[in-house]
Amino acid sequence: MATLDMNAMLGDVGVGGIAGFVTGFALKKLMKLAMALIGAYILSLFWLQQKGVITINTDKLFNLAGSMTTQITTLGEKVLGILPGTGAFVAGFYLGFHKG
Repeated sequence: MATLDMNAMLGDVGVGGIAGFVTGFALKKLMKLAMALIGAYILSLFWLQQKGVITINTDKLFNLAGSMTTQITTLGEKVLGILPGTGAFVAGFYLGFHKG
């Protein structure tokens, strides 16, 4: 009969939790940065349109921006699908994403 090594289990839980926290925190910061850059890009395009420099097809622009933001927001789901689904990692990811 195999005995449980509690120290090894706690170490794995700790590493999984810390890795999840760091991943969630970094992902939320990355998402915020990407959203800010997309917003600044769109605002700069509207400024150029107001100055008469360019003409914008707003329907295509908003479809493009919507698809970009959808890709960014689903990145979190992709990361969770790729990385191990241990309870400690998922809990750490949630806490890191919430704090980010």
